[in-house]
Amino acid sequence: MSAKTAATATRAADLLRGHRQSIDRLDAILVFTLAERFKHTKAVGVLKAAHDLPPADPAREADQIARLERLAAEADLDPLFARKFLSFIISEVIRHHEVQLENGARPASGTTQP
Repeated sequence: MSAKTAATATRAADLLRGHRQSIDRLDAILVFTLAERFKHTKAVGVLKAAHDLPPADPAREADQIARLERLAAEADLDPLFARKFLSFIISEVIRHHEVQLENGARPASGTTQP
């Protein structure tokens, strides 16, 4: 291997390592962001269960999907991917709300009720 080829390979390895470090950091951000999001959706589920509201809100879900598709397009992310990703999250939230409803979830003390 020539010195030029070795230098090119070293540079490529360094760039790859930098990209992978960024990906790992962003994956951690995604996980913590999703955890925070689910804390809020859990509170919504408790309120819905306490007030006999349906676990799903199709109108809000459609609005949110359209909103994320617009944001994805602005961010140069495939809007179809954004739709699939949010649809998956919404299905998980609804599943959690259904479980909370079945279990008779009630707001924690100190939680404001409408």
